[in-house]
Amino acid sequence: RWEKGDKRPVGEEIRVLDAENTDDSAMKEILLENGFPFAFPEEALEVAARIPDTISQDEIKKRKDVRDILTFTIDPVDAKDFDDAISIRKIKEGLYEIGVHIADVSYYVEPDNDLDKAAYLKATSVYLPDRVNPMLPEHISNVLCSLRPNEDKLTFSAIFQINAKAEVKTCWLGRTIMHSDRRFTYEEAQDIIETKAGDHAEEILLLNELAQKMRKKRINKGAINFSSQEVRFKLDENCDPVGIMIK
Repeated sequence: RWEKGDKRPVGEEIRVLDAENTDDSAMKEILLENGFPFAFPEEALEVAARIPDTISQDEIKKRKDVRDILTFTIDPVDAKDFDDAISIRKIKEGLYEIGVHIADVSYYVEPDNDLDKAAYLKATSVYLPDRVNPMLPEHISNVLCSLRPNEDKLTFSAIFQINAKAEVKTCWLGRTIMHSDRRFTYEEAQDIIETKAGDHAEEILLLNELAQKMRKKRINKGAINFSSQEVRFKLDENCDPVGIMIK
């Protein structure tokens, strides 16, 4: 604080950056300079701590249950949380049901409570080379709302029937409970597409074929395809950068 007429400002020390760890200090400075707080207010953490880890049977009954359908996530190798998943099953020859599932954060964050207000101030999660500064406390973003394999999760879903020509025949939108069977990295999925072998290869190859057909339709209708390369920093065990890779 520096009031008009005062000869000196008045401040309070709230955090000390470790001068010996220059990488850590640099990352924290980036966050501070752009107005992103490191920590969550105690009130927000107290709200988060009261959220149960288990899903009640009453909540399950309110939702479409898609836990018995093959479902998986595909994310970068260094992803800390998995917020979307895809499911697929064959209805009959030439007709398939595909589901796109997004973590239902709204179930855990009630409007205008201290947790919601803290997330509003952060606005977004910030991804840095060696860490994520999350919009929500880690237990919510990385556990409760992360579509981790072999765990039941609450989601919002778009579930549609699509034929072999990539024509959508029916569509349903709503709340669901799902269960991911496998976590794939981009590299693993790409390897399956190229070698035509691996876990759930038949389903991944089918999804890729349908995606290519849908993409071709979009381009023919005038969609713009923005192509760019993204880099990823390779870090050692101490989180020091040792190389740069194209994602």
